[in-house]
Amino acid sequence: MATEMGLDTDKTTLERLNQEYIDAFMNADVDWYREHLAEDFVCIESDGSVLSKQEFLASTVKGPDVADYKLDHVDVRIYGNTALVQATGLWTREDGSMGMSRYIDVYVKQREQWKTVSAQISRVLRRGPRGRYKRSQINS
Repeated sequence: MATEMGLDTDKTTLERLNQEYIDAFMNADVDWYREHLAEDFVCIESDGSVLSKQEFLASTVKGPDVADYKLDHVDVRIYGNTALVQATGLWTREDGSMGMSRYIDVYVKQREQWKTVSAQISRVLRRGPRGRYKRSQINS
């Protein structure tokens, strides 16, 4: 019972941290990231580039490349002191173009605090299946 309660508390905390992560992105809140990212944090961007914590913070200062971002689905899985947050978000750019991103963040609990150690992001300009196999599944 106590373990289940602890997992519920951790899940709620990780859901909150995930939303705060998105809010920090939209508000270019470098201080939030500085506090919540592990020192050895690594981000793999949708273009394949790999950013260290310092590079990620420098990129954050520039502000978001989207005008709006809404979470569509969030899944939190906890494995002891490690957690995966997998999510889908819908975004709109200033020019009105829209798309979707999927990401997975890895968190580690150290000294009773969750820190993000890794993030990997995939973006697409449009929503829906791509590729011959996936399209054929819709038409079946």
